[in-house]
Amino acid sequence: MALMATLFVLVFVTELISWVGQNVLLEFFFALYLRIFYSSIATRQRTLKSEILLNKKELLQTSAQDQFAKWAKLRRSVDKGLADLEKLNGELASVRTSFSLKFKSALWIMTTGLQFVIGWWYRKTAVFYLPPGWFGPLTWLLAFPFAPAGSVSCGVWQMACRRVIKVGERVAKELLVHREGSGGPAPTEQQGKEPSGKKRE
Repeated sequence: MALMATLFVLVFVTELISWVGQNVLLEFFFALYLRIFYSSIATRQRTLKSEILLNKKELLQTSAQDQFAKWAKLRRSVDKGLADLEKLNGELASVRTSFSLKFKSALWIMTTGLQFVIGWWYRKTAVFYLPPGWFGPLTWLLAFPFAPAGSVSCGVWQMACRRVIKVGERVAKELLVHREGSGGPAPTEQQGKEPSGKKRE
């Protein structure tokens, strides 16, 4: 029973990640990672962006002919801010690339990779045994490739779990679509009646 439940949970988590999307999870955990380990750089980036926007706005409102000294000072400030921001963006892009590689590798290892390892390690173990005679000559297929005859192998159980979860996902989506479609405004009493002044031919 423990093997059966473990395989089901692994398949379910794998499908759940597929539903949510790796990129969505990556964005969420990367933002959390930045907040914990690179909070100073992220804060500096936000501050720089705000300063650059303010200086650009003031620069546009300053005349280069009438207020050249102020305009030149703002121009230098904007250029320096853009250079610093580009440097920070480069650092964060490098951090993101490294984090993305590690995160996707960890996801694969904890889901698909772990399924492969457990399937290989328990390749000769029965997940559970079938009642005799239920599937006749097809029983050997359920034990494929190395499980004892009359049992269900890890590989077959994983495929069955994946199929059931996908069917459940499709049914849930159809129910949600049907519920949203039937939630439209009901026709009013006046819309349902014919205009009283209309004559019948």
